[in-house]
Amino acid sequence: MPLLESLGFGAALGFSLTVPPGPMNALIASRAARSFRAAVLTGLGAMTSDAILAAAVFSLVQFVDLAPIVRPLDAVGAGVMAYFGVRVLRSARAPPDSLPSDARTFSLGVAVGVSNPFQVAWWLTAGLAFARFGGPLLLAGLFGAILVWVIAFPYALSAGARRSPRIARYISVASAAIMFAFAVYLAALAL
Repeated sequence: MPLLESLGFGAALGFSLTVPPGPMNALIASRAARSFRAAVLTGLGAMTSDAILAAAVFSLVQFVDLAPIVRPLDAVGAGVMAYFGVRVLRSARAPPDSLPSDARTFSLGVAVGVSNPFQVAWWLTAGLAFARFGGPLLLAGLFGAILVWVIAFPYALSAGARRSPRIARYISVASAAIMFAFAVYLAALAL
């Protein structure tokens, strides 16, 4: 696959992974409503979790059949998403200056990413297949697209929240609702 084609294909995959509404975008949005910096750090944590998952999937798939753990992973993911939904609602009521440290914010992004069954499933399926197909250039395009998203998405939301403080509350409530919806969906898959 030629250089530009590999990078472009990887970028398209990266945006397909990051742009759709999901638990990670909900968390980034809830942070962006209060702080652009916190949202970007959360997004960078999510990007780090993608790198961890990519490395783990490429390592594990050669030695272990991962199919038997899908349902337990869904059950754990349902609990994790519900927990983070509650945290988002609690943080919406906290004063704006009470954000956690940069390290905790980044770590939360990593934790949500590596515990998100959708992110894990993406890497076990599409991510693995396409990375084998396109190689390192495809992965470079993919992670480049993720980087663009974790800066542009929080910027847009932060700008809106600065213009109207009420938007910040709506973003947080909508983010929590998305996380709760994913918790219910994952619980149904686990059954």
